[in-house]
Amino acid sequence: MNQPKITVIGSINMDLVTETDIMPVQGETVRGTNFRTVPGGKGANQAVAAARLGAEVTMVGRVGDDQFGDVLMDHLRKENIQVDHVDHVRDTPTGLANIILSEQDNRIIIIAGANGKVTKDYIEQIKAAILKSDYVLLQFEIPKETIVYSMELCHKHGIPVIVNPAPAMELDQATWEQATYITPNETERQQLFGNQPNEKLIITKGKQGVSFVEAGKEQEVTGHSVDVVDTTGAGDTFNGALAVALAEGQALTKAVTFANAAAALSVGKIGAQGGMPTRDQVEQFLRKG
Repeated sequence: MNQPKITVIGSINMDLVTETDIMPVQGETVRGTNFRTVPGGKGANQAVAAARLGAEVTMVGRVGDDQFGDVLMDHLRKENIQVDHVDHVRDTPTGLANIILSEQDNRIIIIAGANGKVTKDYIEQIKAAILKSDYVLLQFEIPKETIVYSMELCHKHGIPVIVNPAPAMELDQATWEQATYITPNETERQQLFGNQPNEKLIITKGKQGVSFVEAGKEQEVTGHSVDVVDTTGAGDTFNGALAVALAEGQALTKAVTFANAAAALSVGKIGAQGGMPTRDQVEQFLRKG
């Protein structure tokens, strides 16, 4: 089997992670239990997930001219991700995510920084690399016009695209139709699409698993019972794994099953990328049932 070529167009962040036993309400101060900085950004997360599962991954994005940018570029290289199309933007901070972890859940505030400079013009300059892809992954932490242009570009050239609509953002119906698959969680699905069946939608439901429509029938892939440490990167792991499986030519149900298992394994360690599994780990997990 040829190594699948995945291009991820999206965000690159440094995650500032605070852990606390009590989630504060408005106006409240509570004591935290830990703090750390970990590489993140939905785009970079999905790139790492796909690379660890065996894909040849190209990252398309931008970082700031600060220390976080340098650290994140080095990290992507160590994960065997191609970064020729990630550059530093002058006088701009690297994107940040402030993450509060409490009671096996998370709350996140995103600061776009250099991610806001991933423009339509930037994509146009490097489109030749994108058009070599077996699959392209997109998320919604970069400008809307860039997302729309990227979808149009891929659709025009027959490159399949997985769109992870997070954080939720409205697009024209004609633009949605250009996606091969759309992967909202339950909240995003309700906000963007309501309850109508849609064969483009693959809906992630956390520990309840995944639902999708195939050949006019709703299908369910059940979740896995695992010890949860940090759910932050589970959705990104799912998307990266789904892209790899589909690019390899796996049937949809098998691809979703593979991605669901990868996501389940990802929640066992701190950090969006910390628990992202290797190919061997996912296949061993699936063999155990």
